Amino acid sequence: MSLQNTRFARFQRQLWGHFAQAWFGSWRRRSIALIALLLGFYLGSNLTVYYLQKIDMRPLVVIVMVLIIELLVFLRSRVEIEPWPLHWLALDNLRIGAVYAVVLEAFKLGS
Repeated sequence: MSLQNTRFARFQRQLWGHFAQAWFGSWRRRSIALIALLLGFYLGSNLTVYYLQKIDMRPLVVIVMVLIIELLVFLRSRVEIEPWPLHWLALDNLRIGAVYAVVLEAFKLGS
């Protein structure tokens, strides 16, 4: 039984394509993606805490970080090359790692 060509079915195929591309590509692509993800987590967890204590202006730090993340999402949505170029994959994984670190830090603080 084949799926109908709905928007949701196309979305699922596109999502699986990105997932397969990230995990079944060359070792260079996978390793850079993983390093960028871990580096984003490291930067998100350490630099945000450092700047929150150093500047002592939590709203300013959060606004700047949200603006940078939104700018990366906006620029990433403009890329239509398949598969993504390696630098866009690294930037996207860096962003995902940083967001994950900040959300994890918020859960740890209970806010």
